[in-house]
Amino acid sequence: MQNYPFKVKPPITAASRLPKFDNWWLLVVAVFALVSLLVFSSPDPYQRILVFVSDGILVTIRLTAISFVLVLFLGLIVALGRLSKINFIRGTTTVYVEIIRGIPVLVQLFFWYFAFPAIVQDLGRNFNIQQLINYRANPNAMAILGLTVCYAAYMSEVYRAGIQSISKGQMEAARSMGMNYLQAMRYIILPQAVRVILPPVGNEFITLLKDTALVSTVAVADLTRRGREFMAANFNPLPTWLMISLLYLILTLVSARVVNYIEEKTKLER
Repeated sequence: MQNYPFKVKPPITAASRLPKFDNWWLLVVAVFALVSLLVFSSPDPYQRILVFVSDGILVTIRLTAISFVLVLFLGLIVALGRLSKINFIRGTTTVYVEIIRGIPVLVQLFFWYFAFPAIVQDLGRNFNIQQLINYRANPNAMAILGLTVCYAAYMSEVYRAGIQSISKGQMEAARSMGMNYLQAMRYIILPQAVRVILPPVGNEFITLLKDTALVSTVAVADLTRRGREFMAANFNPLPTWLMISLLYLILTLVSARVVNYIEEKTKLER
């Protein structure tokens, strides 16, 4: 029998198309098991801590979800502005990105919660508008606004890098088919760019999730602030911050696994 210098590849089946099991889910299960062990073996203080901060977990998740959706939208607008051929639009968005990236997130949150209401009230006094004079900042709204404005600058760079990674011939081909610029971006360029930027977008989401802890400094009752309140009332720093750390770890690990699943699924669909 003649031996051929090549191997025959096995046929592609439906089972081979399924994404492989992510072994890092075992770490998520391990952290869940550790939290459950602490809660059931030592109800005081770990169960009390979990019950006390449970509403803070929901606040953290809600802030992250709302902010991230707004970040995706605003970041795309800024990225398109930076790629615009109109000098004014390109210059304005570039200045926005450079300024925002140069100021720490915590300082920006302080600005929106403390300084921005003072600006609004001064405008109200100057123009004699009573509604503006009586303006009071909503902590949750200001936290979402601060996180959105800050992270949109970083997300715009992710979008810009993804769009520029697509060959210029794609845009030229779309325009030759009669599409205008917006249609070409929507149907040709952006769908390809999204697949390229999925990993950094996932990283931005996880970073945003962790940075929501900073909103505890501007009167938002998130997970971190609820932990501080429990510690101040019960003087148990070690159990309190151990439980808070494990809860944040669960949130970030689950988010990372979901992002990884989406990446693998899009790879299979290429």
